[in-house]
Amino acid sequence: MALFKFTRAMLAGEAIDVYNYGKMQRDFTYIDDIVEAIFRVQDKIPIPNADWSVESGSVAMSSAPYRIYNIGNSQPVPLMDYISALEQALGMTAKKNMLPLQPGDVLDTSADTKELYDLINFIPETSVVTGVKKFVDWYRGYYQV
Repeated sequence: MALFKFTRAMLAGEAIDVYNYGKMQRDFTYIDDIVEAIFRVQDKIPIPNADWSVESGSVAMSSAPYRIYNIGNSQPVPLMDYISALEQALGMTAKKNMLPLQPGDVLDTSADTKELYDLINFIPETSVVTGVKKFVDWYRGYYQV
């Protein structure tokens, strides 16, 4: 969501809000990598866990044949690198409102994808620079800007 919000604001000449003065990290996963992971996992039908119970079970599995997997990059990117990639793709420098950390926000987030990797040997391949460029190309085409 930040990518969309930042892109829209920058193209409108508006400043973007950068929390914790940019000292944060986030996982970046490009949509094509998500689609590839879903494509690979769709035929891996889970086996129900007959020993599962509400009291001791994980929400990622149950006595029903399903599993929940994290699809992500597991390679957190500094927020300022993310913004730099967007500036490069748009060919402009962002006006930044450098702000303190918001209550309840976290400094670093990253998907734990070990179970997905163990199942389908999947590692996302799209870099932040490439993914942001592809997003900007799509955005410009879709919104005719």
